[in-house]
Amino acid sequence: MAATLCVLPASAQDDPSVLAERTLATKLDIPWDIEFLPDGSGIFTERDTRKIKKITGTTVTELDTVEQAQLTGGEGGLLGLAVSKTFATDNSVFIYYSTASDNRVAKLQLGGTPQPIVTGIPKNRYHNGGGLEWGPDGFLWATTGDGQNTATAQNWNSLGGKVLRFDETGKPAAGNPRAGSVVYSIGHRNVQGITWIGNTAYATEFGNSRTDEVNRIEAGKNYGWPTCEGNCNTAGMTNPVKTWSTSQAGPTGIAFYKNALYVGAVTGKRVWKIPVNGTTLGTPQAVFTSYGRVRAVAPAPDGTLWLGTSNQDANGSPGANDDRIISTDG
Repeated sequence: MAATLCVLPASAQDDPSVLAERTLATKLDIPWDIEFLPDGSGIFTERDTRKIKKITGTTVTELDTVEQAQLTGGEGGLLGLAVSKTFATDNSVFIYYSTASDNRVAKLQLGGTPQPIVTGIPKNRYHNGGGLEWGPDGFLWATTGDGQNTATAQNWNSLGGKVLRFDETGKPAAGNPRAGSVVYSIGHRNVQGITWIGNTAYATEFGNSRTDEVNRIEAGKNYGWPTCEGNCNTAGMTNPVKTWSTSQAGPTGIAFYKNALYVGAVTGKRVWKIPVNGTTLGTPQAVFTSYGRVRAVAPAPDGTLWLGTSNQDANGSPGANDDRIISTDG
C-alpha cells in the first residue's frame, strides 16, 4: 500500500482545507504511531511491515524490523512506540506489539532483541489496543483492548480492556489503585490513543455498534464496558467526556495541541478538534476531512502537529486514499 508523508509549514493559514502540503516521503505502509527523537527527527512504526523508521528532512531511513512482532490478520502487529528518556546514550525505544501468544511491551535497543517488560496482554484478531506514551508523571502508560473477550474488561486480574501504568522496567507505578498491579483503570473495550492536559489523562475508545468515546482517565475508575457503551446510569461506572456515533469516529490517536484535543478517526475519516478551556471541553469540530482514515496524532518539536493516515482497513484492504503523514499548524 503506497503512502505519502507530508508537512505543512507552521506559517500556513488556519483553515486545514487550504493549507499547502509539502511531501516528505512516499511508499509508507500503515504508519501506526509517531514519536520524535531528541534531535527533532520523526520516528514511527509500521504495523504490518513491523518496521521502525526515521524521518530526517525529506529522508526516510529504516532503523529496525521487529521480527518478534506477529500480525493477527486484523488490528495487531507492531503498534505503539515511546522513545527512551536516555535515547541519546542507549539508542533505545519502547514498543507495544503482538506475538503468537499475547500483546506485550518491550524495551528495544535498535538493532537488538526486544526485552519484554509487560507481557500477557490479551491478543486476538481485533481489539489489541496498542497505545504507549510517557505520562507527565514520568511513567509509561499503555492502552489495551479486551481481546474480543468482554469479560476481561471488568476483571482486575486481566490486562485486557485496561489502561496500564508502569515504570521502564515494567514494575507497577507508584500510586496505582491496587498494590502490585500495573492496572490503572478498567472497563474499556478497545483503547488506543492517550494524551494529557496538564496532569489529567484523556484516552480514546472504540465503541461496539453505537458509541465511540473520549474518557478522562482516573485511578481505579471503571469505564463501563461491556455493561455500558457511551453514557449510562449504572452505579460505579464512569461516563465518557465526549461521545460520537460509531459511524462518525472510530477514534484512534489523540493529542493536546494549541488549547485543543485532536482526535484521529478511522471510521469517520477525519480529525475531531475539541477546544479546551481550562477543564472544560468544547464542541468537537470536524477538520482534515480529505485524508481518509487518520490513525496517529502527534505534536512535533517544531510546533507543528503530525497526522498519520491508515487507509487500509483492519483486514489490510486498501482504501480510496494513500496513507500519508501530514504536518500542520492546526
